[in-house]
Amino acid sequence: MSLLPYAFARPILFNMDPEKAHEFTMDMLAKGQRTPLSWAWCNQMVSDPIELAGLKFPNRVGMAAGLDKNARVIDGLAAMGFGFVEVGTVTPKGQPGNPKPRMFRLPEANALINRLGFNNEGLEAFIQNVKRSQTRAQGKPMLLGLNIGKNAATPIENATSDYLICLEGVYPHADYVTVNISSPNTKNLRELQSDEALDGLLSAIAERREKLAAQHGRRVPIFVKIAPDLDESQVRLIAATLQRQGMDGVIATNTTISREAVKGMQHSEETGGLSGAPVLEASNRVISQLRAQLGSNYPIIGVGGIMSAQDAVSKIRAGADVVQIYTGLIYKGPELVGQAAQAIKNMKR
Repeated sequence: MSLLPYAFARPILFNMDPEKAHEFTMDMLAKGQRTPLSWAWCNQMVSDPIELAGLKFPNRVGMAAGLDKNARVIDGLAAMGFGFVEVGTVTPKGQPGNPKPRMFRLPEANALINRLGFNNEGLEAFIQNVKRSQTRAQGKPMLLGLNIGKNAATPIENATSDYLICLEGVYPHADYVTVNISSPNTKNLRELQSDEALDGLLSAIAERREKLAAQHGRRVPIFVKIAPDLDESQVRLIAATLQRQGMDGVIATNTTISREAVKGMQHSEETGGLSGAPVLEASNRVISQLRAQLGSNYPIIGVGGIMSAQDAVSKIRAGADVVQIYTGLIYKGPELVGQAAQAIKNMKR
């Protein structure tokens, strides 16, 4: 159990610039992981196993991609009790992302806006950090997802090459790979969600995955992360493409470009993706539509707006098999991980 209730740490962090607070937290986790300092944030993992896409998830609550873009603190996050941790998004080459400031809190809405833009150190550094993590090497039950994207400087018509470079690099080290085509912060990226572009991208990824599976002697599941800003016809087309191209699951959803729920609030008109409580309803709507299209057995990871255990349960009821949190961790702290996992476990009884 954590020795440091998050209620004490949050005022200090929220008194800092959001991105500086993020960097401070990541540095603390990096220095403290695998040491006795991790008792400041550790939580016992709730056991609630489920098998999806051929993988055994030890519980139904994961860490969403975006917090740990460079895979620096896998072990630190694992100590919080997550059943699975997803890191990235990584791009082939390192890139600084968008100009600062690029992260904004909307505390009255339990929300964040970011336009970071896949800032990361690049594929080579990412893989070295993944190799240094010890949680899975020590046999502890936690799955690792590696999230891949394209460089901002890569023209959208050449995006597939970036995804294939990343897939080749991360494949030997991942329990599953996520193809991120839904960030609003890389120009034109969401165009890859259109029917023809998505079909071409996923066809190339599926073909390369078969070669990699033969090369490495194991078939790594591939998930695709989509946006909440889709209408029902778009969701239907995406669902059909995922199944046609043999993708193993879908992650719904990324951040939203809508500002309907935060109109008039400070920072609400900043460009970028809105995350946190305002995304819950839109995310759950997309999850429900996906479940209707994909049937009962297709794996769905639900993410977006989980600020409480009840929110996590709502994702499962909407049709998700497992869930991920990100902004909820920032607002509510590591305690949310165990609370959400226990609530989901209890709802099945």
